[in-house]
Amino acid sequence: MDRDWAEAGLDLDAVAAHAGYSRYHFVRCFKEAYGETPGQYLTRRRIERAEEMLRSADLSVTEICGLVGFSSLGTFSSRFKRQTGLTPSEYRSKHVGRGAALIPGCYAMLWAGGFPGREPSGGTGQGAGEERNSGEAGAGGDCLR
Repeated sequence: MDRDWAEAGLDLDAVAAHAGYSRYHFVRCFKEAYGETPGQYLTRRRIERAEEMLRSADLSVTEICGLVGFSSLGTFSSRFKRQTGLTPSEYRSKHVGRGAALIPGCYAMLWAGGFPGREPSGGTGQGAGEERNSGEAGAGGDCLR
């Protein structure tokens, strides 16, 4: 989903099948793992990307709407306002010129000495007895394969 989030026709059934689950089991496991449904997650990610584009790109709201995966300007505008409290145009006026940092935050943190509370480790990057999270939804509970 993170790779194809901008596709307007992203199909939940196809994503669930790719994960090896039925649609309903996938939604339940996704919500258990991420605290929101796949649809809520996808909308939030699309709006976050739209915020970035409104701050830094010289594109119309309609162009941004399509680029982030919405097929309806009305739906985009209402969901944008629900998430940010502002219409896309109001958001742009308030935040113009406040685009993304030139250096991604994760690199800046590493350059500044690493992430708080994280000890450096050698080898595989795993401490003794640590489990590595695969990043897949359903990494716990009864959502295991």
